[in-house]
Amino acid sequence: MAIKEQVLEVGALQWFYREAEPVNPPDKPVVLLLHDLPAQSYSWRHVLPALAEQGLRAIAPDWIGFGASVKPDRREFAYTPDAYVTALAAFLQELEIDHLSIVVQGFLGVFGLQYALRHAAQIERLVILNAPITSAAQLPWKIKQFGLPLIGDMLTQDPLLVDRTLEGGGGYRVEDADLDVFRRPFLKSSAAGRSLLAVVKQLTLPPLATEIQAGFSQWEKPILVGWGVRDPWLSVAIAEEFVTGVPQAELVKFEEVGHYPQEDWHEKVNGALLTFLRRQVG
Repeated sequence: MAIKEQVLEVGALQWFYREAEPVNPPDKPVVLLLHDLPAQSYSWRHVLPALAEQGLRAIAPDWIGFGASVKPDRREFAYTPDAYVTALAAFLQELEIDHLSIVVQGFLGVFGLQYALRHAAQIERLVILNAPITSAAQLPWKIKQFGLPLIGDMLTQDPLLVDRTLEGGGGYRVEDADLDVFRRPFLKSSAAGRSLLAVVKQLTLPPLATEIQAGFSQWEKPILVGWGVRDPWLSVAIAEEFVTGVPQAELVKFEEVGHYPQEDWHEKVNGALLTFLRRQVG
């Protein structure tokens, strides 16, 4: 199943996104796949076609400031969680998508989760992969230092931060050809590093995660929490605590998988996603 690469202008922002469509008209809502830092929509390269082959239209955008999407100056885009939620709402509105399931992964998953809480009527199902979803979640030093003055300015201009972060999150070697794609924005322009610094600087996890945990305690739609148990940054205990307090949530543990499940072992992710997304509601 071919993956299309698309560009969409939404106001002053230019989004890049990847899309896979089934041969026949889908019988389920669009599935929106949202990546973590310092990655991009390419991280869903094995998931997009698997969803389309099962009759699901899947879309994976590069967040603003990442991948091939625009990387505006901080005077033009605030890089705050609220700015990302507002931008995502405009992106979906431009695509005329008002009924969807969302898959979030990693620290940037808080943006997608906040969007879901603020637009609950649009959401059919929600999938959370290794994201900060309770007050126990903290930014690890490896990520936190990207947002610090001086040291962050230097670190975020080093393309090898991609290798160290993606491989450090799971302990697996990422193929050189794939790393070339992930590194490309950092090699092309210093704007990628400046955007990463701005995002991490604004990523105040304790209050964000507390808001998310409280908000989903009243959630009434199905939630799948999939967790790579080898994640060195977000313990599986976070997932277990979240599921205990959210009646509609179920937990699937991915053994031998780290922080980036779709990168470490996409077959396990695909199996869990398809079972959950194709299941009849009610």
